[in-house]
Order: sequence, then structure tokens, then C-alpha cells
Amino acid sequence: MTSEANHWTIRPAREQDTNSLAEIYLGVRRQTFIWVDPIRFHREDFAAHTQGERVFVCEDRSGTIAGFLTLWEPDDFIHMLYILPAFQGSGAGRALLSALPDWPKRRYRLKCLVKNTRAIAFYRAIGFNIVGDGASPEGDYKDMQLSGD
Repeated sequence: MTSEANHWTIRPAREQDTNSLAEIYLGVRRQTFIWVDPIRFHREDFAAHTQGERVFVCEDRSGTIAGFLTLWEPDDFIHMLYILPAFQGSGAGRALLSALPDWPKRRYRLKCLVKNTRAIAFYRAIGFNIVGDGASPEGDYKDMQLSGD
């Protein structure tokens, strides 16, 4: 599946993307989750944390990977949405979400750490509502669900 929104191309991840995606996952987690000891994050986490998930990649016009989204399809659960800092605020996250099957009709769900206030604001602006609370080793989180159209 290839989709373009503005200047973004969204496509399924390929085997050769794995190293780049693992670096993005590691780097963005260390930069964003500053309240967590960075020694807890590892390159190998990407492969372990995405097993069985569908992975979508966002590229700019030059083919540079700006970020990725992972989806646990049985539950319409968006497990990860990670965008490189240089591309944050440029529409890459919206492009990834818009490329999901039946977006925005399907009631996708996700969890967002409470301390990640920028991400919570992003998801709320797109139409996600807070439907619950929880706790994880990285901190408290909000359960969020897309309101659907």
C-alpha cells in the first residue's frame, strides 16, 4: 500500500528498513522519554516490541525515512508512532495515521504516556478521546480511542 499525503509516501516496512527503524525507535525514545533512564532503551527493542505487528513507514520525497507506525491489527491498536525530531510537526504523523485502513472510520486505540504532553495534544487534535488510564514501567498513560466518523 502506497499513499501520498502532501509530500509523504506511506508504505509497508521492508527488511532493509529494520536498522533505520530501530535507530529511530531508540533515538526518539531517549530524546522524548527524558524521565526514563536511557540505559533502559536498546536497539534490539524494536524487533522485540514489533513482533506480529504491521509496520508502516513514512518517507519524504527524497526517500528519507521520517518515521514509522506499528499496528496490532487484531485490536486496531496503534502500538507505536515515532517521528524523527527533524520531521516532527511537518505532517508525517498525520500522514501515517491517514494511511491506516478505513481511517478515520475505524475506532483505532492507543496508549500515550501522560508526561508526553505534546503527543497527547497531537492525538486529541486529530480526534482521539481519552477513555481510560493506566500505568507502565515508563510512567502513567492515557488510553485513547479515535472517535470515528
